[in-house]
Amino acid sequence: MLDVKKIRKDFPMLDNKTMQGKPLVYLDNASTTFKPRSVIEAMNKYYLEMNANSHRGDYDLCYNMDMEVLATRKAIAKFINSDVNEVVFTSGDTEALNLVAYGYALKFLHKGDKILLSIEEHASNVLPWFRICELTGAEVIYVSLEKGRITLEGVKRAFNKDKNIKIVSLAHVGNVLGYEIPAKEIADVCHQNNAILVLDGAQSVPHMKTNFKELDADFLTFSAHKMCGPTGIGCLIGKYDLLQKMDTFHTGGGMNVTFKSSGEVIPLDAPSKFEAGTLNLSGIMGFKAAIEYLENIGLDNIHKHDQELFDYAISKLEGHDNILIYNKDARNGILSFNIKDVFAQDEATLLNSKGIAVRSGQHCAKMIDEVIGEPATVRMSTYLYTSKEDIDVFCENLINGGDILDAYFFN
Repeated sequence: MLDVKKIRKDFPMLDNKTMQGKPLVYLDNASTTFKPRSVIEAMNKYYLEMNANSHRGDYDLCYNMDMEVLATRKAIAKFINSDVNEVVFTSGDTEALNLVAYGYALKFLHKGDKILLSIEEHASNVLPWFRICELTGAEVIYVSLEKGRITLEGVKRAFNKDKNIKIVSLAHVGNVLGYEIPAKEIADVCHQNNAILVLDGAQSVPHMKTNFKELDADFLTFSAHKMCGPTGIGCLIGKYDLLQKMDTFHTGGGMNVTFKSSGEVIPLDAPSKFEAGTLNLSGIMGFKAAIEYLENIGLDNIHKHDQELFDYAISKLEGHDNILIYNKDARNGILSFNIKDVFAQDEATLLNSKGIAVRSGQHCAKMIDEVIGEPATVRMSTYLYTSKEDIDVFCENLINGGDILDAYFFN
C-alpha cells in the first residue's frame, strides 16, 4: 500500500494548487505526469553546477558530464533489463518509434511486405508506418480485436492469413482502453514467423515492471515525462544486433568516427551513432532521478496502486447507467467513459469547472471510434500520487455533476 500522503509532499504541483478556484484533482497522468523535487533539483544541478557538453572536451566539466550520461544509460538499462549499449536517447517515445521506422523499416522493407498494427494505436505508432509504406510499397494491416483487446489468437490469425508480415508494432498498454497485450507470447509468434516486434511502452514502462530481455521484444520505446521525468527525453531500447544493422535517423556531430570530403562517413557503433548533436543533458540527469524515485517506491507497488484505484472508481460508478464505461476490466490506471448524451469535451469542461483535470477527445488514437463506436471519449488516468480522495471527487462529480451550461456560463 502506497503512502500517498507522504508521496504527494514530494510534488510541488500538488502544493495547494487550484483550478477554477477549486483544489486541483489531476487525473490526466496518461498524458504527462508531475515531477518530484528530486527530478527538478537534478535538472537544476546541470545548469548550476555541471553546465558542459558531453563527449566534446578534454576538461573536467565535460568528463563529469560524460559520466552522468553513462550513469543514466546504466540506470535505464538496469531499470528495463537491457544491455547498456542497447539504450538510445531520443526526444521521447515518438522519436524512438520514428527511429525504428526510418532506421530499420525503411532499410529492410520492400513492396508487398506487411506491417501489423491495431486500430487502437496512438498516432506515434501509426503515422510513421504510413509514411514507410509510401516510401517502400509495404502495407499496413490490422490485427482483429476481441472486445477491444489485442489477443494472441488474433495475432496468430494475422500471421496465418498473411505470410508477408515483417514488423508487428503494438502498444504494450493501450492509451485509451488501457488493456495490456500478451507481449512475450506475441514476440514468440513474431520470431517464429521471421518478423520483429516493436513495443510502444509509453503507458506500460511508467506503471509496471517491464523486462526487455524477458519479453524478448526487438524494440521498446518510452518517454520520461510519463514517469515523473522531464519532457523532451526518452528512449529506444533495441536488441544490439538490430541497432547495428539500422541506418541512422539523423546525422551530425558526435555520431561518427570520421567523414571525408569524398562523402565517406564511418558512424560510431550503437547507441552513439543515433545520438547526433548535443543531447538533452539536463533532461538526462532528470531522467535518472525519475528512475531512482520510481525504483525507491517500487513498480509493483505503483501497478497495484493503479489497480486498486481503478477498482475503487468502478465500484463507485456501478449502477449509474448514464455513465458509459468502455474498459471496465482493464485495471491499468486508465478509465475511458462518456456520459450518455453529453459530448466528451463538454463533460471535460464541466469537470474542469470542478477542479478536475481529465483528457477528452480521441487521445491521438483517431481510429479508436471503430472499436467503441464513439467519436470521442473522456479519459481518467491515475499515478502513484493519485489518492482515493481524488477518485471520490471525480466520481461524485460524474454522478452529481450538474448541468454543462453551469460550466460555460456561471464560472
